[in-house]
Order: sequence, then C-alpha cells, then structure tokens
Amino acid sequence: MSHLIEKYNVSVPRYTSYPPANYFHEMQSSEFLEAVGRSNGNGSEKLSFYLHMPFCRRLCHYCGCNSYIMPSSGDTVSKYIEAVHREIDLVTSILDKNRPISQIHFGGGSPTSMPASVLKEINDHLLSLFPMIDKPEIAIECHPGYLDEDDWLKLTQSHFNRFSIGVQDLDERVLNGVGRAPSNLPLDKIMEILRGVGATINMDFLFGLPFQTPESFAKNIERAIELHPDRLVTFSYGHVPWVFKRQQILEKHGLPAAEDKKKMYELAANLLHQAGYKSIGLDHFVLPDDELYKALEQGLLYRNFQGYCTRRTTGQVYAFGATGISQLDSTYAQNTKDIEEYISTTLNGELSTKKGYELTPQQRIAKEVIERLMCNYRIDWHEIADTISVATEDIKSALHYDESQLKEMEDDGIIILTDEGIVMTEMGHPFVRNVAAALDPLMVNTDKMFSKPI
Repeated sequence: MSHLIEKYNVSVPRYTSYPPANYFHEMQSSEFLEAVGRSNGNGSEKLSFYLHMPFCRRLCHYCGCNSYIMPSSGDTVSKYIEAVHREIDLVTSILDKNRPISQIHFGGGSPTSMPASVLKEINDHLLSLFPMIDKPEIAIECHPGYLDEDDWLKLTQSHFNRFSIGVQDLDERVLNGVGRAPSNLPLDKIMEILRGVGATINMDFLFGLPFQTPESFAKNIERAIELHPDRLVTFSYGHVPWVFKRQQILEKHGLPAAEDKKKMYELAANLLHQAGYKSIGLDHFVLPDDELYKALEQGLLYRNFQGYCTRRTTGQVYAFGATGISQLDSTYAQNTKDIEEYISTTLNGELSTKKGYELTPQQRIAKEVIERLMCNYRIDWHEIADTISVATEDIKSALHYDESQLKEMEDDGIIILTDEGIVMTEMGHPFVRNVAAALDPLMVNTDKMFSKPI
C-alpha cells in the first residue's frame, strides 16, 4: 500500500462540488436571481437552506472555513443577523411557496457562538414561509468548548433535530497545539441532553494534526464508540497554507507523515466496523439502519457542501450569510466574504453575490458522474444514461476518458473496469478523488492547487 500512497497522494480536488469552488469566477447578483427563478422549474423541487454563521470565539489554527473572530461590538453581530433575515426575504420572494423544505443546515465558523434565541428566530422565519417534507433535517454544527448545560437545552428548543459535535480530538496536547478549546461539558452529559429530546448526533474528528499518532487517534475512536453516536466522521486534515495562512502555525509543530495518516484512518475504520458502523463515502460512519447507508446500498447517495444526503433530503441549496454558496440545478453562486460589505449591501436591499459558475451541458454530465463516483464508489454508465437521458457514448465524451490511465489504475488494484462502468475496490477507496480527477476534463493541464487525499 505504501507505493500506492507515494504514487497517488498528489494534489486533487475534494469534489464537494463540481466544478470545485476555485473555478468560480465573477458573477452579478442579477445572474444569480435569474438562476433562482429558473430553479422553480428545473432540478429538485425540494428546498435546502444553508445559513453561514462566520463568527468564532477564537480561530483554530487548522481551520479551512471562512471564519472570523467574534467582534467585540455586539452591533456588528446584530446587524449581521438582521442582514441574514433580509437576504432570506430577498431570495425567498422569488421561490415557489409550494416547494417543501427538506433540509436546513447551520455552519460556520461556529454557529453556536450565536445565542440560541437568534438561531431559533432564523429557523422560525424559514419554517413560516414553506411547507416541510416529513421529518426534514434541521442540523447545526456545534463547538462544545463554550456551551454549558443551559446552552445545549436551549438549542434543543430551537427546531434542531441533528447536532454535529466538533470534538476533533480528545487529547489536550493536540487541542492546545491547534488552538482549540476542549469540550466544556463531559461528552456523555451532552449526549444525555440531546438524546433526551430524541435528537440524532454526529461526532466529528479530525486526523492529521500535530502530536497525533495512529495509537492516540484510535483512543479517540474507542471513546467515541462508547458514546455510540448515530454518525461519526473522521475528516482528513487538508493542509493548504497558501489559502489559509493560519495553517502555517501547525508546521512549527510538525504534521504526521502520509503513512501515519493512513494508519489513523485504517485503525479508526477497523474499530468502527467492529462496533457495527458502516462506511459512507470518504469519511462518514453510520449505524446499519441509517438512511445514508440504505441510500448507499441502492447507489443513491448524494453530497452537497453540507455533507452526504439522500434523495429524501436532497434539495437545491440556497445559502444565506457571508461566503455562503448556493448550489442550484446548474448554477453556483457565492456571497462576498467581507462581512461589512455583506451587511451594508444586503441591508440596502441587494444581494452580495460575488462569484459563481454556470455549468455547461457537458459539465452537468461530468458533475453527475463524479458525484456518483465520490458518493457510491461506482459508476454505472447505463444507470446514469437513464437518469439524465443521455447516450452512454455522450457521457464518456463529456469526460476526460483515458482508457490507458484507467487501465493503469486497474493494474494498481484501486478500480475494476467493466462494460457497465467503474467500481472502486476496497483498497482503492482512499484514492477515489484520484479516479474522479482522472475523469475530470477540467483537470487536464490545470494550474489549480488542491489538498492531497491522504
């Protein structure tokens, strides 16, 4: 396996979107609004809303999110929330009010740096405008370092039914090295509070950080298994200091070698599989009755910027807040990253769209293929052809389909080529990004920079 790591541990996109966000270019608000209007008749009728809460009590050194220190003045925060409500009204005024909400997701930053009452008001606003599917997913990313028992109880009373707890690591040496506060409450107490209201719980861990070893990371997972969350995520730390300068701090401590990162993932996966969890995509582990696993078994797993989802909860994504990225049927649009600009523009009754991307018909085909491979570890040409009503030969023509390159990957044991399509081997799962990149026409002679898969 070490020779495969040496060969395939190269810069490739994460493919949380296709094309990746660093392909976005300048877009006007008027172009985005036209796309919002078209979205009522194109693509999924379901609505997925993303709320970006950019503020944090302090910034972790590893963070690759669009995050900002919580301002000392409460005026900026209150105006930001006012702007979010205004943006919701501007966008939803164009949406068909019969379309149902399937997903609401709060990310950041640290959404829980905001008072629960503020988050509840936003949920109330959205839920007052549209109907809902049965059991929509209303999720929030939580930093446990600053929340007491009363804070968690208030969050449970704010419409949320899924909580992602950003544990990252349980070793205080690791947390100190990356500038992150440990959990304020014992994790078993947090689980007790959330389970008491029937909420589902994710626990998020990050591997590849300074001071982590395969053995220390395995201890994290063993403790998590004892707590028995519904889902557990082991994110691979992506070191891109040319994008996020703060990550340079970690280089002073030293980062684990690629081989050690691979061992961390393997030990974690083995422990979780032994405990009955099932693998989902690159980094998720779920219990056997989870709808994500059922979708995977049927080859119907999907992913958006918020994470893995099913056909039941998949909707076109309309994002609110600074840096928020909307994902419509064939259009991406991203708001300004400048908080003051976001506030002033939005409160002036205009959208703050800065960048975006309109997919060509060929790129929409490539998007479908790469999303299916990334989520389900397989491509069935005929299945895709039936879904998007395109001939199989036209699908391959829309890709960078190099048989010799794919055959080399097959010889390396990471894929199996058949007349029906491409299947990732179990050994090849860590390199699914490489296979996707091999099929991606945008990766031919690209000068873009990405993180490494391991």
